Parts: sequence; structure tokens; C-alpha cells
Amino acid sequence: MRTKTFLQTLWYDNHPLSYLLLPLAWLYQIAMAVRRLAYTSGIIPIRRLPVPVIVVGNITVGGTGKTPLVIWLANYLKEKGYLPGIVSRGYGGKAKFWPQQVRPDSDPVMVGDEPVIISVRTGCPVAVSPDRFDAAEGLIKSHHCNLIISDDGLQHLALYRDIEIAVVDSLLRYGNEKCLPAGPLRESPARLGTVDIVVSNGKAGHGEFMMEYVPGMLFNVSSGKAEFTLEDFRNRKVHAVAGIGYPPRFFRLLRKYGINIIEHAFPDHYLYKEDDIRFSDDLPVIMTEKDAVKCRYIASNNCWYLAIDVILDKIFEHRLAGLMKDITHG
Repeated sequence: MRTKTFLQTLWYDNHPLSYLLLPLAWLYQIAMAVRRLAYTSGIIPIRRLPVPVIVVGNITVGGTGKTPLVIWLANYLKEKGYLPGIVSRGYGGKAKFWPQQVRPDSDPVMVGDEPVIISVRTGCPVAVSPDRFDAAEGLIKSHHCNLIISDDGLQHLALYRDIEIAVVDSLLRYGNEKCLPAGPLRESPARLGTVDIVVSNGKAGHGEFMMEYVPGMLFNVSSGKAEFTLEDFRNRKVHAVAGIGYPPRFFRLLRKYGINIIEHAFPDHYLYKEDDIRFSDDLPVIMTEKDAVKCRYIASNNCWYLAIDVILDKIFEHRLAGLMKDITHG
């Protein structure tokens, strides 16, 4: 927790140390530029799949809402008649062999937490691997997918992409606008000028499409049954648990519904122990869906997770449809 708090301060509060780290940030930028040039010039080959590829990613470290957008895209494209497959790095997964196909009951310790959520929420074939081409090729062969969505793949240049979608956080934006390690940027903000669509998680800026979070039902972590809404907890005191890229966003959402929360923030992709979510009182525990997939076997009967959906407007759908039409027509 101390490391996470320090990084938030360093990257988003103009900490003096960020200026001392600028030489390292410049070296990082140079390395990224050389790497990109190696791919675009053909020195390092870019592999192309026989089906269209949509990449969803961001230019900052941490969560911006990529996974909810991937889920929305997969379900939307299914409705349009596509057979999408989804590939991801499987961050934090400890499997010894790759690629790994992911099912709703897969162990998030082995394949990562977000791919399990994607599998549960979409019903689409999902595979994880450091080599996304291999993961996608396996899905095409075994499930006859005719479209691939690459989660968090903006910087994975080895895989050819037909459409690039970047997600930005409307609150955090680009922090101090410095590259790693002086700031949170993986790439310069200028990179957003080269993608096809920029989606803002929250209020949209110029040229961006707004993505709005919509809270759904509260599900029991152990049983998976939907039993409550946030309104049912209004004016009640609860423990709020979040191990995501930016926990304050989740805490603000609960407070917006009049819930009196005790905050328990953990690092992104944190692997929970039973003591982390068991407290000395009998208060309910509310956590994110990302936390729940790692806690389903250690949670008490009084633990709940909040399902989150997203809304994108018709203008975004129109833009996406236009891009898909361009791909279909070569």
C-alpha cells in the first residue's frame, strides 16, 4: 500500500522527485521510439491474423476502464453477428504454459483476474498469453472466431491491428504528463492522435467519446446470486474493498449512493488472503467484481460485489460501425 500511495503522489501531485527522474523518463521515451521504429520499418516483423483485430488500451499505467469497454465491445459485436474472441496478457497469471484458454471457473491466480471477468460477462472465447498472436490463433482455430479483441494491447506492436481504441480516465487524465518512471505515461499523449477512437471514462474532452459507468446488482461473492442494489445499503455502514487501478473511483461511487464506507484500498491485481476481507465486526463487505473473482472461496456470506456496466452513446456506435465497414470492404 505504501508503494501505491507514493506512486500516486509522485505521478499525480507534481512531487519534486519526478523532476529528478526526468533523465530516466527521456531514456524510456527514446527506447519506446526506437522500438516502434523497429516495427514500423519491418526490422521486427508484425504478424497479421486472418481476421480483423480491435485493440483496446491506454497510454498510462493503471486502470482506466479498459476491461468494461472490452466487455461492452464483445457483447455489442456479438449482437451484430460477429463471433469475437478476446486475448489478453493475463497480467499476474502464474501459469507455466502459454497460451491458456480462460473459462468462467478458471483460477485467476493462473490466468489473471480480468480475463476471468471477461469470460464470465461475455461468454466469448478468451485466451491469455504474453504472445497475443499465439493466443488469438488458438481461438480462431478452436472456436472459429471471425474477429479478435485485444485487451490492453496498445503497446503490443507485434500484433497487427485494424482498429485502435484508447481509453483515458477523465479524472486522472495523464497525471504530470511525464513518462515512466517520472510519471504514469507509457507513451506520449501525442500517441492518441494516431488511434482511431479515444474513449473517456467519464466526462469527455474534445474529440473523445464518453463512457459512463452504470452500477448494477450486488451479487453474493460466495454464491454468485444477485440479491441487492446499492439503494438497499443507503445510510448503512459497510467495509468497501477495492484492489483496482484507482480505488477512490469505486469508493466515490458507493458514497454517491449514500453508503457510509470504511475504505480498504489494495494494489491493483492484489491476491487476497482471508484476513484481508474478514473483519472483527458484522458489517457487510462490498467489493469490486475484479476483487470478487479472487475472493469467492475465502469470502464470508456477508461479502458482496458490485457489477458494473458501461454506456456508450449512438455516436460511438456509428463511428465503430463505420470502421468495421471499412475493414469488411478491404
